[in-house]
Amino acid sequence: MRTPGTAVGTRAPGTSTDDRAGRGAGMTGGRFVEVVRSGALSTVQDLGRPGHAHLGVPHSGALDLPAHLLANRLVGNPPGAATIETTVTGVAVRLGRAGTVAVTGAWAPVTVDGRPASWSAPVSVPAGARVEVHPVRRGLRSYLALAGGIAVPAVLGSRATDLLSGLGPAPLAVGDRLPLGDVTGPPAPVDVAPTGTLAEEPTLRVLLGPRADWFTDDAVRVLGAGCYRVSVHSNRIGVRLDGPALPRRIGGELRSEGVVLGAVQVPAAGSPVVFLADHPTMGGYPVIGVLHPDDLPQVAQAAPGTPLRFQVVEPGRRSHR
Repeated sequence: MRTPGTAVGTRAPGTSTDDRAGRGAGMTGGRFVEVVRSGALSTVQDLGRPGHAHLGVPHSGALDLPAHLLANRLVGNPPGAATIETTVTGVAVRLGRAGTVAVTGAWAPVTVDGRPASWSAPVSVPAGARVEVHPVRRGLRSYLALAGGIAVPAVLGSRATDLLSGLGPAPLAVGDRLPLGDVTGPPAPVDVAPTGTLAEEPTLRVLLGPRADWFTDDAVRVLGAGCYRVSVHSNRIGVRLDGPALPRRIGGELRSEGVVLGAVQVPAAGSPVVFLADHPTMGGYPVIGVLHPDDLPQVAQAAPGTPLRFQVVEPGRRSHR
């Protein structure tokens, strides 16, 4: 168990809190941010760990990648700098020294020491100030970037928290101190940055395959015509959907085979599951299709109860919007 005021490190097997690599690194001169309210689920995220699926390591990383990239751009960070991804109820932190912050993703009120601050814009914060991302008003996940980026130790080239494999820092808890890296660039010269629109009923493009032949023609019709809703049992691993079941042509299970980010897997009950960044790298249920990468942020921001529809794209055909 972590004690208040300790630095967050990795969760490598066999290491204690005091033995974590990088403990205290980057803390000199107030180069840290302390968690004073952790919210329902707040994690450190960056661009993830691509290229390690053959080792059983998920991609991980920020679920709403455009929001993560925008937050970093606003505070002058490179794209790969680590941010804090919050879920539903936000997060509150206190800066050890003056710096710049930005909040993007799901829209939520932002305050600095209780005073309203801009959302989707760079905000200058004095040393010791409390920055709070309040509960979301629309969407699901917000991203808090701090100039210099969160500088916890990297594991397999990433600082991302992976809820499935346990790699990276644990979800944030009150009292955690996160080291900050060196500031590498000035804040963006904007008052407010434009952001993408979160649809009230997103339509997700899905390319059929690799196991669409395990399903009846009626299943493909149902997938394209049915309305699904995001289940409360969803998380960073996958979004479970409540809605019409997809009838199978072939029964039983596959031998476990590789699955990818955005895969639409269909368990035995027949309702689809959309795999997100912390998904398992192997699975035995058939995958009827894979989402278009540009539609993944809409899934990442879909709160429980949100209606979703699929637009089926046949292999070899393009879908235009």
